[in-house]
Amino acid sequence: MRIINCISIAFSLIIVNKLRSLLTIMGIIIGVASVLAMVAVGNGAKTIVLEEARKQGGVNQFTMYCINIKKVGDVWVTNRTNEYFKYEDVLAIEAECPSVTLTVPRIPAWGNVLVQAHGGSEVRTSYNGVNATYSEAMDWDIQEGRFLSEEDIEKAARVCVLGAEIASDLFGSASPIGREIKIARGPGNNREKERLTVIGSMAPRKRYLRFGFSLDAQIFIPITTTQIRFTGTDKIQMLSIQTKDISDLPRAMEEAKASIRKRHRNRDDFFVIWDMKSGMRQLNKISTVLKIALGSIAGFSLLVGGIGIMNIMLVSVTERTREIGLRKAVGAKHTDILMQFLIEAVMMCMSGGILGILFSLLFSKGAAYLAVKIVKIVPYWPATISIQWVLVSIVFSSIIGVVFGLYPAIKASLLSPIEALHTE
Repeated sequence: MRIINCISIAFSLIIVNKLRSLLTIMGIIIGVASVLAMVAVGNGAKTIVLEEARKQGGVNQFTMYCINIKKVGDVWVTNRTNEYFKYEDVLAIEAECPSVTLTVPRIPAWGNVLVQAHGGSEVRTSYNGVNATYSEAMDWDIQEGRFLSEEDIEKAARVCVLGAEIASDLFGSASPIGREIKIARGPGNNREKERLTVIGSMAPRKRYLRFGFSLDAQIFIPITTTQIRFTGTDKIQMLSIQTKDISDLPRAMEEAKASIRKRHRNRDDFFVIWDMKSGMRQLNKISTVLKIALGSIAGFSLLVGGIGIMNIMLVSVTERTREIGLRKAVGAKHTDILMQFLIEAVMMCMSGGILGILFSLLFSKGAAYLAVKIVKIVPYWPATISIQWVLVSIVFSSIIGVVFGLYPAIKASLLSPIEALHTE
């Protein structure tokens, strides 16, 4: 019951001295609000990166790229090797590497590819020569029709699957299934055009932030058709390799490299490997640095707020010296006085923490809005306040109240009742 009375007294004193209490806890409010807002924005950035990883098929995959140049010492030189990926490498990796679940060969042509639909509509876009497992590896659903099949790959079928944006640009709201498109190949203005039949369209997937282009503005063609009718070579530029779990990535990379070396005269200098996990590690490093920096700033703010709490509690002890003497004279113990002033300090800090949490909702939305306006390629920036950090803020505010309220509370509890009652 004593604790309930102390809490009631503490709230009544905060309400009576509204302005003084608000100015006192301003440092706590700003510190808590800034920490929660920045954590929310940081979590939003991580959400965006994870969404980008999902667009690439998830963090449990890596990509092997053929390279035209390589770094020797501090100088970039032309890579003169005649080695390159072939479709046989795809089959070998899947057969020889137990840690690998899917291997997707890709021959991309980025941008400025002229595509015409029957009836005159035309766009400039990109195409990607892939195999039948591409949609599965990318976890990308079909909106209409079907994706490329193993039979399409084996027969080098003259078929294609359209991204949602291309389907809309070429055929509007009409179904593209069974329609024919022409894709230009070769240099010059009078380029020959290959006719392909549309067998499917992909579900919308939006912009790919890493390279800044729309994933929906692509056409997917059987990789064998791409080699025969567009590139005229069996060269494959990149291999996207997926594992069952992210923990399998290091082992799968070594297995894939060993398989490639065996088929390419023990050479591994004609390709490089990039994995999403490396990008995530870099993100975590940046996130850690930001958290340390923001935590330091917020720590100073909370320290200032704690000093303010101590100052106002010392003033309160001085103002209420006669009250303390009177309570001791009627039987109040040292622990009663100590508990009263300590609870007042804690209640004041917790009030600052709760107000800081409320203000953080506004700050985080504002910071996310500014992030969208500054980083214009990002259409949205999720900013969600973490329940875990809300609880941490409340607990930390209480700790500040205890730490900075302890000295004034001890000072109040040690006052002599006779001297206190004689105080003017």
